[in-house]
Amino acid sequence: MAENTLYYGDNLEILRRYVKDESVDLVYLDPPFNSNVDYNVLFAERDGSEAASQIKAFKDTWHWSLTAEGEYLETLERAGAHRIAQALIGLRGMLGQSDMMAYIVMMASRVIELKRVMKPHASLYLHCDPSASHYLKIILDGVFGPDRFLNEIIWKRTSAHSSAKRFGPVHDVLLFYSKEYAYQWNPQFQPYDEKYVEDFYRHEEGGDHFTLSDLTGAGVRTGDSGRPWRGVDPTESGRHWAVPNDVLRELASEADLEGMSTQQKLDLLDKSGRVFWPRKGKNPRFKRYLSDMPGVPLQDVWTDIPPIGAQAKERLGYPTQKPEGLLERIIQASSNPGDVVLDPFCGCGTTIAAAQKLGRKWIGIDVTHLAITLIKKRLRDTYGDDIVKQYKVVGEPTDVAGAQELAKQDRFQFQYWALGLVGARPYEQKKGADQGIDGRLYFHDEGDKTKQVILSVKSGKLKATDVRDLRAVIDREKAEIGVLIALEDFSQPMKAEAASAGFYKSLGYNQSYPRLQLITVQDLLDGKRIEMPLEKHTNVTFKQAAKAVPKKRKGKRLAFDGDTEY
Repeated sequence: MAENTLYYGDNLEILRRYVKDESVDLVYLDPPFNSNVDYNVLFAERDGSEAASQIKAFKDTWHWSLTAEGEYLETLERAGAHRIAQALIGLRGMLGQSDMMAYIVMMASRVIELKRVMKPHASLYLHCDPSASHYLKIILDGVFGPDRFLNEIIWKRTSAHSSAKRFGPVHDVLLFYSKEYAYQWNPQFQPYDEKYVEDFYRHEEGGDHFTLSDLTGAGVRTGDSGRPWRGVDPTESGRHWAVPNDVLRELASEADLEGMSTQQKLDLLDKSGRVFWPRKGKNPRFKRYLSDMPGVPLQDVWTDIPPIGAQAKERLGYPTQKPEGLLERIIQASSNPGDVVLDPFCGCGTTIAAAQKLGRKWIGIDVTHLAITLIKKRLRDTYGDDIVKQYKVVGEPTDVAGAQELAKQDRFQFQYWALGLVGARPYEQKKGADQGIDGRLYFHDEGDKTKQVILSVKSGKLKATDVRDLRAVIDREKAEIGVLIALEDFSQPMKAEAASAGFYKSLGYNQSYPRLQLITVQDLLDGKRIEMPLEKHTNVTFKQAAKAVPKKRKGKRLAFDGDTEY
């Protein structure tokens, strides 16, 4: 049975309708925010009469509108006398009807729901831009309480950024909150600095560096720890034996250690080669290997996780994509295997990919069908086709009636959904430019030559000229194949027009494919696919996510070390 869920839709509605109270162990959210716009523009007053803007694929701007006004009033009504209501009223008085205030209202209503679905020991990480982080911190203080704030984490997301008349903005902010005082926490560590190793772990043995530390502690004891061992009496120097229990637990079981005297434990250490005997007259020392140490406890400034470079294996082309290493750190720190991780703005699915890799259950929500398509492809590329058995998708049309309803609600989302059924990339055209192209597929043929398929998606009534128009687009774009996807059935004259376009002859596969293909939504739901070379190594429409392979381990297994690499 599927343990994980991917939801399409507005996350506020999804949270209220589907996600139960106290059912989530960890929340990570990276809400869309237009950080590229001039900072001052976000504070311009709006009269509320303009239509509400919807977030489309890769568009992350919020505006004050009648919808924002309504959500503001609804949030105040739901909050009642709660401190979050006072926080919103205060911010409204300061910011007015600005885009920033619209963004804050949107976030407030969702954070309230996120707190509801979190288990008592759960934590939340809100990833945001520095231009909005201080306002969002007020919202989080209002919802969770100021005493539940744990960290403001600084992540250096880029090495340099040119900026006129100010210091280069190179970091993001992660606001870390817990729901209750007792929360899940697994300490995280970083490797030691090379200079530190050189200065303090100067000795080397068997390929591992070690330092010499005391086997005794200050103060005299009357029990085992104060008695002599191997002719050395710690009492003479006002000390007692202090055995490193962390290392002993690796050498013997807890049950065996429980019955041992201090002297027997020291014998076990010596037998294991962990005791250093200096020249006569000096007390023995303990050999502390570098591999014994977990590393430097992680601080709240993260500079060791680089952004996704242009040539990085995990780069999928999504503009706001975060590195998996960032999400792995958060998931490892604040959850355990089997826990439920929720991302209400899941985008291209980095949180989902990291949660799946680390053995967590997950819930992802996104408002665009393009994002849902990318996530499904990412999981399939990484784990193979059987991964679909481990999750379900809620909110996607499953029949023609559902597709018709989606088309009525939002024809662009209908296009994204239909293109996702065939694995096509939406065509991002300039506003007002209608070139007869809704999507593209790319494939390799004749060696590494890139060929293309042009797609047109029709959600309304078909016209007699639609097929002829697509044929003209194919010729203009010099495409190999054209596909018209429609909700309606095609007429006989349309089918005849398509047939007259002839065939594309694949030299690489010695096979012919219809040059103009007509496919209905019902055809796609029944499993029909575009006739074209579609082997995985030929389809280059989207970059493939790296495949999961077992790690080849060397040396000691570290805490929270994953089982697969990518």
